[in-house]
Amino acid sequence: MKDEERLPIKFGPVSNGEFLPQPHSPLVRETIRRTHRFGGEQARRLGISRRQFFSSVTGAAATLFVLNACSQEEAATEGRSPGGTFDVSPESTIDQEVALEELAGDEFIFDVQTHYVNQDLSDPGGGWTAAFPFARCEEGEEEGDPRACFTIDSYMREMFLRSDTSMAILSALPIAGDDSGLSHNDMVHAIDVASRLGCDDRVLMHGGAYPQLGSIEASLLSMNAALADYDISAWKIYTMVPGDSAFYFDDHDPDRPQIGQAFIDHVREIGPPIICTHKGISSIVGSTPELCDPADIGPAASRNPDINFVVYHSGFEPSQRAEGPYDPEDPTPEGTDRLVRSVLDAGIGPNENVYAELGGTWWFVMRNPEVAAHVLGKLLLYIGEDRVLWGTDSIWFGTPQDQIQALRTFEISEEFQERYGYPALTDEIKRKIFGISAARLYGIDPITGTCDLTVEEIEAVRASMPPARTYGPETAAEAAMHIRAHQNMQL
Repeated sequence: MKDEERLPIKFGPVSNGEFLPQPHSPLVRETIRRTHRFGGEQARRLGISRRQFFSSVTGAAATLFVLNACSQEEAATEGRSPGGTFDVSPESTIDQEVALEELAGDEFIFDVQTHYVNQDLSDPGGGWTAAFPFARCEEGEEEGDPRACFTIDSYMREMFLRSDTSMAILSALPIAGDDSGLSHNDMVHAIDVASRLGCDDRVLMHGGAYPQLGSIEASLLSMNAALADYDISAWKIYTMVPGDSAFYFDDHDPDRPQIGQAFIDHVREIGPPIICTHKGISSIVGSTPELCDPADIGPAASRNPDINFVVYHSGFEPSQRAEGPYDPEDPTPEGTDRLVRSVLDAGIGPNENVYAELGGTWWFVMRNPEVAAHVLGKLLLYIGEDRVLWGTDSIWFGTPQDQIQALRTFEISEEFQERYGYPALTDEIKRKIFGISAARLYGIDPITGTCDLTVEEIEAVRASMPPARTYGPETAAEAAMHIRAHQNMQL
């Protein structure tokens, strides 16, 4: 795709390497078509190039404005309401000052799911990131090493220059060992780089936990060693890999290793009492997709009320049916409904010890305002207004700025609030999602702002950069190749 064709709200198709890219829906196809036409008209009115327009905040406003219009038209033809809208005005598509008022903000934004890959680019080997398609990471590059898109340089640029992210957590991958590309030492390297760039205390790290690897005793002792050597903020775990030793937190399956409670007890003993676990997005798993179902979260959380369970991806599945309202009579819930069912059946109310994280999920649903309204509405209603956490699964999706802009402007309609009991997306709730709730969970003091520049100066820097892009696989074949590479390296 040519730079002048890239939109500031990145619709893909693309994957984080854990699911097959989904083809554009008719809604997204029409939004892209109209946005290119509308953006060209606005660029001519402003006397700038299309590329300049789409690299600006007015270009982002224009894209959301057109998505709104297309969504409302589609819903009207079917006699329904889209349920969600982006609060952007026509003026924001032509006036930078208005666009900044609507799309910029001063919130504390704490991204609790980020990744990069620390690898030696002089080594001709590729690891699993070599299976990502080529993406130009710097202006003017026609050829290059695709792995360069996932380095610490790219991470710092996309997270802390292109976006309004205030703080971030580096979260472990389902690959153990120093050659995983994001080992504990790799995370420390990123923290050190951030500090040298003046971003002290802005990057935190998870400890990778792998109790299913080898003997449970040795695995738990390795957690002690990691805690002694590193400043670990929480434990990240993938219970669904590898297949033969995958396990459930609640140990409900006698044919699976009975190590769930032992792991939880160990976390209680050594701390910190936060377990972050991948649930949902099951294409990556291979032989045990059922272990991506968050059905075990409710029982485990009920049995262990002093442990906080952060459910990464909130149980969302890109390949399943479009999300609607939660149906308590549905015998086979899908997507985030599985998490809702699990906590309700376990008697866990809103704002208790289960958290829903939005990494990958929000990027996927924000292109469909109706689905986005249901997903956010359900999580806020059933998991709790203080228990929905901001995560983006970046750097795979490139800069998270478009995700931030979309949430800043998103609203759940009064109709959906009345019909389904969803809360209004007030500024207070959005601030909780963006970072306040995670800061309370992790016991940190929020650090806001990016640098000693005005909002207008920051926008000028961003507008001068090449158009934002995604770095993950863009076709099913590319994603399948990457998923196979990922599965081969797991544990």
